[in-house]
Amino acid sequence: MDQPYIPINCERHDELLALATLRRPCTLDMARPDGTLDNLAGVIEDVYADTGVEYLRLRGGPTVRLDWIRTLDGRPFP
Repeated sequence: MDQPYIPINCERHDELLALATLRRPCTLDMARPDGTLDNLAGVIEDVYADTGVEYLRLRGGPTVRLDWIRTLDGRPFP
């Protein structure tokens, strides 16, 4: 499903980059376009952009669109 990407707040982007740099485990809730909510945990391996959409990749896990993240370590992720 193609949805327009909604850029995230720069402070939140910096927070994700810091977690990736420190290799600190984190948890996040991700809302998919179909309404399902996934709870994921792991170490952020990379934060990157591809064709105008920003993503993060968890080590050994899924890739997540940044605008689908709803919570990070239990805190709202607007």
